[in-house]
Amino acid sequence: MTEQDRTKKLSRWYFGGLASAGAACVTHPLDLLKVHLQTQQEGKLSIVKLTVNIVKKQGITALYNGLTASLLRQLTYSTVRFGVYELGKQTIESPGNPAPFYQKFLLAGISGAAGGVVGTPGDLINVRMQNDIKLPLEKRRNYTWAGNGLLRICKEDGIRTLFNGCSTATGRAVLMTMGQLSFYDQIKLSLLKTDYFDDSTTTHFLSSLLAGAIATTMTQPLDVLKTRAMNAKPGEYKNMMQLILYTAKMGPLGFFKGYVPAFVRLAPQTILTFLFLENLRLNFGFYPPPKVSP
Repeated sequence: MTEQDRTKKLSRWYFGGLASAGAACVTHPLDLLKVHLQTQQEGKLSIVKLTVNIVKKQGITALYNGLTASLLRQLTYSTVRFGVYELGKQTIESPGNPAPFYQKFLLAGISGAAGGVVGTPGDLINVRMQNDIKLPLEKRRNYTWAGNGLLRICKEDGIRTLFNGCSTATGRAVLMTMGQLSFYDQIKLSLLKTDYFDDSTTTHFLSSLLAGAIATTMTQPLDVLKTRAMNAKPGEYKNMMQLILYTAKMGPLGFFKGYVPAFVRLAPQTILTFLFLENLRLNFGFYPPPKVSP
């Protein structure tokens, strides 16, 4: 296969969900630590102390609490956002004629909004299962797996509860998808135009690392608000403004709680997702059908 052939191969719409689920299996402990840091109001525990406390009290397997919910989230949220973005990009692009960045940026925003709404239930179950081990025994929800959490929330709290934090989750998903997908494509395209990079693992790694840094910075404030909203008891916050004001009591940095573990988690999550995605594209993707002249 020539280098030119490699760059022309396209992804199938569901590759993004599979790649994201694979990455989640590796990075889940970091995601769990991020949730714990974001939901502590006083912020006294560092990530190292938090990790030691969890392992000491619950065992090392506790770092994988909520893994089934994380997979549910990726197979809904990421499948939709990657799928919409990929199909949209294939519609507006043609071989040798990439879409301008602003079009991909807007397309990524639309894709993120769709994924954010669809993925909110899985995201909520994920946050609750990860946060359960820090609660007193009598207050734990004790969901056995993601499906059990979905059924119990519908039965105990009502179906509407599944979409708690949907506005912040969707806003975060818009920014996340803009930061990850559109910037990844643009950075990769810029690197391929130079004489130093080709469509290889090195290019994919560097592009995804930079995209992960951009995405983390863009999404962290909304990520903090989303995590707090999803973990809140019914009626704890009357509206989003009350949640914002509550978080603001910690100062501006309160909106960036857990930034380091968020980046430490999102960087490998982004890198692994795109490495898996590119390998799926190269090995199981397809070539665009030739256009028939009228």
